[in-house]
Amino acid sequence: MELPQHWPLPQAASLRDELVAAYAEPGRHYHDQRHLTELLARLDELAAAGTAYDDVPVRLAGWFHDAVYDCERDAEERSAVRAEHALTGLCPDDVVAEVVRLVRGTETHAPEDGDVNGAALSDADLAVLASSPARYAEYAADVRQEYSHLSDDEWQHGRSDLLRSLLERERLFHTAIGHDQWEPVARVNLEAELAGLNDLATAE
Repeated sequence: MELPQHWPLPQAASLRDELVAAYAEPGRHYHDQRHLTELLARLDELAAAGTAYDDVPVRLAGWFHDAVYDCERDAEERSAVRAEHALTGLCPDDVVAEVVRLVRGTETHAPEDGDVNGAALSDADLAVLASSPARYAEYAADVRQEYSHLSDDEWQHGRSDLLRSLLERERLFHTAIGHDQWEPVARVNLEAELAGLNDLATAE
């Protein structure tokens, strides 16, 4: 596949290569190089539509947001710590601090009002929810593979709870293009997946 583009630190190509390798680690089925590539493309899409955000810290946060991924709850925090260690000395301190803040924010995808950087990164990360039905099905199947250690019953209950919590949110997306164009599609996809899980539970 085409490797991720738009690395904002040309003086640190070796760090870029380390991150590309991290996204290719065994056990990653969704949180892989394809996801990183799609996230960066969505940031481009937001910028092209006039969404204002600080390009360098947001793009770096995109690169680092899943630098550590193992299905454990503190992966975002460990990714943030990795970003802080890797970027200190390469970027101004305020950029490093913003990258770390943004990576931590991907745990909840709930940026505060006025947080344009958090909104851009959160929307780009969740944009797969607004994919075509075929791509969404691939995404859901890939996430299931990452949680293959769970039984079908555990998966169905946990995934259903997550889908309901997303659908209960007032907003999934926080940028104008995300809310206006992506949110309706995402809600249809989420509702369809939840209905499918409910059908499986009923059949059992």
